[in-house]
Amino acid sequence: METPGSQSSLHRANLERVVRAVRMAGSLTQAEIARSTGLSAATVSNIVRELKDGGTVEVTPTSAGGRRARSVSLSGDAGIVVGVDFGHSHLRVAVGNLAHEVLAEEAEPFDVDASAAEGFDRAERLVSRLIERTAVTPGKVIGVGLGVPGPIDVESGTLGSTAILPGWAGTKPGEELSERLGVPVYVDNDANLGALGELVWGGGRGAADLAYIKVASGVGAGLVISGQIYRGPGGTAGEIGHITLDETGPVCRCGNRGCLETFTAARYVLPLLQPGHGPDLTMAGVVQLAREGDPGCRRVIADVGRHIGSGVANLCNLLNPSRVVLGGDLAEAGELVLGPIRESVSRYAIPSAARQLSIVPGTLGGRAEVLGALALVLSEMGDSSLLDGARDADAAAIARPA
Repeated sequence: METPGSQSSLHRANLERVVRAVRMAGSLTQAEIARSTGLSAATVSNIVRELKDGGTVEVTPTSAGGRRARSVSLSGDAGIVVGVDFGHSHLRVAVGNLAHEVLAEEAEPFDVDASAAEGFDRAERLVSRLIERTAVTPGKVIGVGLGVPGPIDVESGTLGSTAILPGWAGTKPGEELSERLGVPVYVDNDANLGALGELVWGGGRGAADLAYIKVASGVGAGLVISGQIYRGPGGTAGEIGHITLDETGPVCRCGNRGCLETFTAARYVLPLLQPGHGPDLTMAGVVQLAREGDPGCRRVIADVGRHIGSGVANLCNLLNPSRVVLGGDLAEAGELVLGPIRESVSRYAIPSAARQLSIVPGTLGGRAEVLGALALVLSEMGDSSLLDGARDADAAAIARPA
């Protein structure tokens, strides 16, 4: 029994602080661990040695600032995490370890408007196939991160919006998938997972406060405040697509008029171009044609950028983030869309907030959400299980006959 405030409980807390820092970053030098945890270099050195001896972390030589250093990461054998991402037209699954290495990844077409049961069946089969492919023992799986394109009630875990996924409304995706896979499942919406993915692996690295904007069949924002996803008490924070731009504008699926989504989402934008480009046009196709010089596509991309910029300006005035990351197919348009976004932000945001803001494209493309699902497990899992697992492994090794 550890007494609160005792030397042993303080040591345990320091062990968990170091493990947590490495778990979220993937790998850190000992100097970086000291800076992020506030522990002394000597304390970090002793803790890393103890964790290495226990099999919790691996230490490899590296360099930092031209000097020799040691990179610390969680052991590749410490556990496995799985990410599952339901997009509107695809299902993507990734399997990774605690050292932030993706071991296997696969995507397949899927109409998310189909029944929830069919979606869970497909996810279960794909997860099982990838785990088998990586030759991972199923018992090594610590948890699964699950992304869905709709708002999740934080308290109940229920998918709430009938307008977005009518066949899924009222379901509890995390509970359903957990029963099928036999491990904890952590659920969030696709925009939040995109933000986590870019924060840990992509264009958001190094930013403590950012907004990830995803424009697809809908428009959403994942908000990171002080390094943590902000969901709001009901889990609906970041619904930037329903900021009103024009009270007399088109009727939105939410029932209001002139929402940002009605000027930027694919379902509203593509019909503007289909008479001249055919009914099979997609947002990815629009971006490609715009990059090739098509004047109509360029005009539509610029208009979409200006409208997104109005929404981003509102975010700047309210939250003052340091970085905005644009995800989805639209990010591939580069300056064709980023330039108009910056133009609107400069016009509508408070000047001091606009000056501090950088607007960048996401670097992960369609993988942002599934990598964010992996990061969700890494952020939600506890550190005690890693330390206790290493201790139990040591005890077993000592007790095993030679």
